[in-house]
Order: sequence, then C-alpha cells, then structure tokens
Amino acid sequence: MHRRSRHLLLAVGIALAAMNPLQAQTTDIPPWLQEHVGPGEGQIALVVLQRARDLYQDQVSEAGISNPCYLAMDATRPSTSSSGAPGERFYIICEAEESFRAVSSGYGSGRDLPQANFRNGRECARHFSNAEGSNLTMGGAYVTAETRTSFKGYFSEAEDRVPFERTFLLFDGMGETDNAREREIGGHVAMFLRWQCRYSDPESPFADDEGFVPFGRLINYDGGRSNGCTTWSEEVAEDIIALVEGDPTTLYIYPESGDITAVADAVTDRRNLSDEGLYWNATCLEQIETPRFWSRETLRPIIDEWRESLPDQSPLELPICR
Repeated sequence: MHRRSRHLLLAVGIALAAMNPLQAQTTDIPPWLQEHVGPGEGQIALVVLQRARDLYQDQVSEAGISNPCYLAMDATRPSTSSSGAPGERFYIICEAEESFRAVSSGYGSGRDLPQANFRNGRECARHFSNAEGSNLTMGGAYVTAETRTSFKGYFSEAEDRVPFERTFLLFDGMGETDNAREREIGGHVAMFLRWQCRYSDPESPFADDEGFVPFGRLINYDGGRSNGCTTWSEEVAEDIIALVEGDPTTLYIYPESGDITAVADAVTDRRNLSDEGLYWNATCLEQIETPRFWSRETLRPIIDEWRESLPDQSPLELPICR
C-alpha cells in the first residue's frame, strides 16, 4: 500500500476512534503499561496512549522506524501539578524495556491581536491551531527529524561568561500537521536568552563582523508556554534528543481538531463528555470552559493582516555592555 494512502487510513482510523475513546478496548495494551493509564497526575489518558501506539506501530511497519521508544503529549492537561511542580503531560514510552516516563512540557502561547484574541493562559490551553505564525499547539501525528544547534548569546555563570547554544529537534507532520516545517515546529529546552547588551570579543567564534557578541539573562520557562513548539526541562531535553538523534520516532499530540470541535459542541449542549466518549482533562476544562480550534484557513489571513499593519522597524542594535 502506498505510504500516503496508509497515512490516510490511519487518520480515518484515529478519527473513528475519537468517536468513543473512553469505551475503546485495552486488551492489546501490555498489563505493565495499563497500570499507567488514567486521568491522574503522572498517568496517560487511554485515547492518547492508543493513538500514540497506533501511530508508532504504523510507522514501524510502513516507514521503517526502528527506535524502540515513542513519544506522546496531552496538551489538555494543566501546567502545574497539585504539588506545585510542573505538570506532567509529555510521555516517553519504551515498551521493549517496559519503561514509561511522564515529564513536563510547554504548549503554544498564542497571540492577542486586534482582529482576534487566541491567547492561552499560563495554566491551561484553550486555543489550538495549525496556522503559521499563530504560536499555537497543533495536535496530531509527527515524526522526529534532524536537529539544529544555534548560538543564542552569552550569559553569566559564577564569574564566567558562558555561551548558550540551544539544540532544536525538528518535527515532520502528517495530515493537519503537514506544515510543521513551515511553522518551524519542533522540540527544545525550555530556555531562552533575554538579550541585554553586547560586548567586544573578536576572538569568540560567535562574534559578528564587528567583533561583538550578545549578552543577556538566561530565562527558564519549564512547563509553561512556548511559541507553539514542544519544550522540556534541560535534563529531559537532553534525554529526548539523545534518544531520537539519528534514530527517529513518532510523536502523537492530543487533541486534534476533531476532538476540540466535538468537546466544544458537547460543552455547549451541556452533554456529559464521558457519555459521549470524549476526553478532556477535567481541571483544565473547568478553567477554559470551551476549547477552540482555529483552522489555518481562518487564522492565517488574520495573522497576515496584522503583520502587514506593523510599522517598519529599524534593525535591533544592542547597547554596549558596561
């Protein structure tokens, strides 16, 4: 069967499974893994696990994936656990060695534009989209791709100035996520460098044509919001990149557009989600009330109009460090 046709059948199967995921059978899930299934902290929702396993098994058989582990994310879960630590909503599953690991991860922040407000709060995601420039999470099927490491600037550590280089793991998407490359969607450590000034260091391999390098403050936003990418703590990012670099695997992110629309309709009609076979994290659903999916056809023109309205700005020139 042609690979594209196989992907289409998989997408149809996932869509059908979404109609009643809470009643789906778990007989094919190993007993040790079933112990990690549930709505509790550190657990994975059944529908998320089943779709992640289906995607992984499909790619193993059809695309030659050989990595013994696969990845999943539940973007409906909150950013903070009951203990106050970052909430665990990203999963690393290695069935051959019976290993299940739940870790924190960021989700897309969105934007608040004059034409439309699709900004997500710090605790729970309400808005989702596959529109380029939306800074939102898009649920669906991905495969990890190559990594790129870039220099962001220097920061202070003890008495030294230390270069900050961030490795970015690219994702390739399928179906509604097929523009992952265009959106520059991937995974990286939840850190960025807030530039403050520049200083002269012509001997630095990162110096610009005038011999300057940027300097700033290192910001950690572990478990918070991102520009639409998947973000992890420093330790987890290192582990995941080491796991998949040169050995790609699958990543399934929940929810997809059909899930969001079905849940929104059920909430509007005051129907019980479990009776409808639908899933959303209860804590976050209470906070956001109704989720919303913004298609790229709806949101992209709004983003383009906003971009065109922005005044021309001179290139950023950092002050000299004192």
